[in-house]
Amino acid sequence: MTLPKHVKIVEVGPRDGLQNEAQIVPAAVKVELIERLAAAGLSAIEVTSFVSAKWVPQMGDNSAVLRAVLSSTKRKAGVAYPVLTPNLKGFEAAVEAGATEVAIFGAASESFSQKNINCSIAESLQRFVAVADAARALRIGMRGYVSCVVACPYEGAIDPAKTAWVAKQLYDMGCHEVSLGDTIGAGTPAAVQCMIDACAKDVPIDKLAGHFHDTYGMAIANIYAALELGMAVFDSSIAGLGGCPYAAGASGNVATEDVVYLLHGLGIETGIDMDKLMAASQYISRQLGRETQAKSAKAWLAKRSVS
Repeated sequence: MTLPKHVKIVEVGPRDGLQNEAQIVPAAVKVELIERLAAAGLSAIEVTSFVSAKWVPQMGDNSAVLRAVLSSTKRKAGVAYPVLTPNLKGFEAAVEAGATEVAIFGAASESFSQKNINCSIAESLQRFVAVADAARALRIGMRGYVSCVVACPYEGAIDPAKTAWVAKQLYDMGCHEVSLGDTIGAGTPAAVQCMIDACAKDVPIDKLAGHFHDTYGMAIANIYAALELGMAVFDSSIAGLGGCPYAAGASGNVATEDVVYLLHGLGIETGIDMDKLMAASQYISRQLGRETQAKSAKAWLAKRSVS
């Protein structure tokens, strides 16, 4: 077994993490967090989501945040700043604000699709055709997400073939990368490998990414299982921010700090400075008024307090 020599981490905390906060986080705090993450070495940072502020008020400052990040004197060259665009209206607003990469999202569960975006899987994919066409015309990169790739809060276990089918639709639509999301964190290494094997038959493994939640404490184990199959891109969230409002009891995304600790321990390059990453974790945790959910960050802080 040969593990990847380098892994790219897509930081989703500023979007997927903060959109699930009960409190409204000021735009200036979001921008500062994104700048700190870029300074730590993250090469892809999901900035915000161009959705209706009525439904996701935490992302109501999307244009302001993206414009501030793109115009910042601290903006780091070579860093991608994708934004989520669920439909053509969101895509157009994102482009107006300066977006150069967008993301669309579907689900492998019919029930979850209906609960999340109020339409069937087929209908959701059809909506994305217009976004894909517009992105292609403007030469804007597009990433795809698939939710509930292993299990669904309403349907239980998901057939890997169904996940693979949705992933292929997004890839064929023009997504340069398809992120496979264990939305409720119910996956185990065996189930995850079975799912990835199915997807890799239709989408090249180097075009697939893993997006794991840690509800059952399996996220790190699932990442290792994915590494064994050659996956080399993973989504994670600083301080373990996030969750899923449509999945009762679902905890946050796997913490970026914990993923980096694992990868560096395996001798895998990430380009990330752990001390700067920990500082970014401390920053957003202080702003939110609670401790980080990252186990490695807690250990790091405890070690500093006694040294």
